[in-house]
Amino acid sequence: MDQQNIEFFRSLLNQRMQELRSEAGKTVEDMDEDENFPDPTDRASMESNRNSVLRIRDRERKLIFKIQEALQRLDDGAYGICEQCGEEIGIERLKARPVTTLCIACKSDQENEERKARRVV
Repeated sequence: MDQQNIEFFRSLLNQRMQELRSEAGKTVEDMDEDENFPDPTDRASMESNRNSVLRIRDRERKLIFKIQEALQRLDDGAYGICEQCGEEIGIERLKARPVTTLCIACKSDQENEERKARRVV
């Protein structure tokens, strides 16, 4: 991968991480508000919405971890190399999923194996 692509992906990953951290900060601020609902249905609805937001934030927290790993691979020179077969991952795939560690062929094989395992159970 050339230096221009490396800088492009570094910028893309850093930007995405900042966006995720910003959203996490907003969530914390929103949850600090003391809300009082006299109607139990309104309270239950608010709790359900809060739980949904927390699940989303947990997924985003995991994505931040993956972004940090991808940035480390950029530093190590291993970014864009499939962890399974060692071939280069296509630029278009990296643009679509910058934290990916598998090329299309290996990811497809992995998904097929997962489908087979689910059928057996």
